[in-house]
Amino acid sequence: MKLLTRKCITLTTLICLCCISSRAQQTFTSAEFAADFDFVWSGLRDNYAYFDNKETDWSKVKQLYQPMLAEVKSRSDFVTLLEKLLDELYDDHTNLNTNLKSSPRLVPTGLDVWAEWKNGRAMVTQLRNGFSAEQAGLKIGMEIVSINGLPVRKAVAQRLGKSLKAVNNDARNWALRSVLAGTHEKPRIVEAKNQNGALATYKLDLSAHTTVNSYKYIPRVEWKMLPRKIGYIKINDLISTEIVAQFDAALERVKDTRGLILDLRDVPRGGNTDVAEPILGRLIDHRMGYQQVIPLREPKYVKEVSPRGAWIYKAPIVVLVNRWTGSMGEGMAVGLDGMKRAKVVGTRMAELNGGIFSLELPNTKIRINYAGERLNHINGTPRENFVPPVAVNLTDSRLSRLSDPIVEVGYKQLTRLINRQPNKSLHLTF
Repeated sequence: MKLLTRKCITLTTLICLCCISSRAQQTFTSAEFAADFDFVWSGLRDNYAYFDNKETDWSKVKQLYQPMLAEVKSRSDFVTLLEKLLDELYDDHTNLNTNLKSSPRLVPTGLDVWAEWKNGRAMVTQLRNGFSAEQAGLKIGMEIVSINGLPVRKAVAQRLGKSLKAVNNDARNWALRSVLAGTHEKPRIVEAKNQNGALATYKLDLSAHTTVNSYKYIPRVEWKMLPRKIGYIKINDLISTEIVAQFDAALERVKDTRGLILDLRDVPRGGNTDVAEPILGRLIDHRMGYQQVIPLREPKYVKEVSPRGAWIYKAPIVVLVNRWTGSMGEGMAVGLDGMKRAKVVGTRMAELNGGIFSLELPNTKIRINYAGERLNHINGTPRENFVPPVAVNLTDSRLSRLSDPIVEVGYKQLTRLINRQPNKSLHLTF
């Protein structure tokens, strides 16, 4: 079995609507579909790195879905079957590189409302700023009652895998966010109660809304000056290598500031180490480890990054994160968390599992992107379990008067770091 690997499989490749190659136009035999099914099932059995964290009975998965091959008549049918198979892992970082209009949107890329089960209720805990869910009127602290006319508990129950030995909180939260993300083809209608118990209907994905399907990641890097000589850089994409030069240009503009806010709250599409590592290199003054890697069958090791450029930014740094800080942003955040002059501020991130590998099916050429190795904070904490040292509870009513609580808390935290910092030059020349 040949496994194709990359330093990072970006989520851009995962959401290409109707991404059909010339081979995909051809007809496949039942034997070819069966061979590809066996290839993916055994490939994940041997190479998926998180089975010990799952309630999935992978042998039962084969028993459940292999008989369904008899109903597969087309590549689209096969894609649908594979989606159901992967759902059994309830892992947002394991999915296909192609989809259909009927396919579920990916999380966090295709999600604009984050919800969690709290005391048996599906509660909105975060909204993606400026997107359809917020524009439709949903608020943090609301309780989701139904989705597209289906009671939320029933919708979640239908979304859960059929092989699970037990339904744990991780699986239920995964299913909740999956049904909230919806599909590419169908607008969402959500019924929700506000904190006073009033029930209302909210129509999402309207033409007037900013939707995850139509959003353009431009500009990729933004910067501005904040009061008291504080710099602010927001990165909206970690995929294209041109972002490195854009970040360098932004950093040049804020190099003489007393401190820097690095905003990584809107990079849900994953990223590229050829972008993330050079950015980190401008913020460190010595070679350092930023992430611990635990391969499935080899000894663990530490990924390192070196200083880059004519000078590095040496003032205190606050990194802003939230549920839409994608996998590469997560890696950057936990890496910077190891620096004494840096602090991570925000909510928990998307909790995405491990390093991504790609498995290409021999006949249909569909690729399965899966979590094939574990990634940890340098201190050994699993990256998916990382909690920002300065956690911001957006459901706290005391923060509701702030236009952007995470920025406000981050600014105050940065001021504290600056006051503790010895009086040094703000950048170091090599």
